[in-house]
Amino acid sequence: MYARDAKKHEEVWLLDRLDEFGFEDPAFRSRDYVLAVDEDTRERAGFARFRVHSGDATADDERVCEFTNIGVREDWRGRGVGAHLLEHLVEEAGAQGIDGAYALTDEGDYLTQFGFERVDESDLPAPLPERLAAVREYQPEAESLYLSFADFEMPDRLRRRFADDEDDGDEESAEDFGIDPDTATYKYDTGG
Repeated sequence: MYARDAKKHEEVWLLDRLDEFGFEDPAFRSRDYVLAVDEDTRERAGFARFRVHSGDATADDERVCEFTNIGVREDWRGRGVGAHLLEHLVEEAGAQGIDGAYALTDEGDYLTQFGFERVDESDLPAPLPERLAAVREYQPEAESLYLSFADFEMPDRLRRRFADDEDDGDEESAEDFGIDPDTATYKYDTGG
């Protein structure tokens, strides 16, 4: 299992999954999504969105990060896919200089195991109060949570699930793709 950025050609798949899960995304952009993909079958097991609100939508031109539309396909649940997606989102947001993220969801108990803490609605920065109201239209029990990336923790039981799903370390070779490395020529061969 690995997580990667969604590709433009996967928009239809993503829109179908958002519809399947009952998620709404009025500002949909496939480039904001991350997919969990099985290494062996290349099957897409789950998805999540990393959204940064900035500019006029926020106070004092601050950036407000939101993890949203986190979904795991039913036949992949219980196998650490959601945890894998969250870890990828934390790493990606951290690489962009962001210290923490909010989540507006009815799955608060799931997120607290990673270090998310519940936040009172009155303490939400703009534009999250409006976002929470919109999320509650399709998730009436949605609540607001915040994760400081310094507090992010991956439960050992979920880390072990990743290790069980990881490749056994065999690196792919040209032969895996039916190429004879002794006789193959390459389009950009520099003769060196």
